Amino acid sequence: MLLTLTRFSDLDGRKLMDLYAEGNLENTDYFYPAMTDKAEALRLVEDGFLSYLRDEFFGPAGSTYRIWVENGVWVSAVRLTRVEDGLYYLEALETHPAFRRQGHASRLLQAVLDALKAEGPFRLCDCVSKRNEASLRTHLKNGFRIAAEEGIDYLRGEKDERDYGMEYRYEGEGK
Repeated sequence: MLLTLTRFSDLDGRKLMDLYAEGNLENTDYFYPAMTDKAEALRLVEDGFLSYLRDEFFGPAGSTYRIWVENGVWVSAVRLTRVEDGLYYLEALETHPAFRRQGHASRLLQAVLDALKAEGPFRLCDCVSKRNEASLRTHLKNGFRIAAEEGIDYLRGEKDERDYGMEYRYEGEGK
């Protein structure tokens, strides 16, 4: 089942942090490399993640969190931002490690695509790490194509050569 959240107040922070636990733990080394207390570093990463969502992500109109739920468990999630009419940016696609390789990310992406198709023609962009073969396969399987050899973060206007720029285009019915 697809859950669409449009406000920070609708978010269950603990469920979301559980879903992103693996990535958050990896981010402790990036954001707090000198900290030896990993539990405290993880708490800081999670607090920073939630603060970003509250203070920045949910600010602009058209920013939503899409979450795939199975039996009440948040198993896969992605952020979606409307950059301008007909252009959307997808980021932070994640599936909880216990639920990977079961098609949840594909179901989530298809549900997002179906919802956007109901609104008319669009272009959906994303960045995928060149090292993340599973995410790349999932995107390609769901109709994305590699549009650029370096990813573009449409929210910050930054390019990253470690990522592919991915794109999905929908021209509308019958086109």
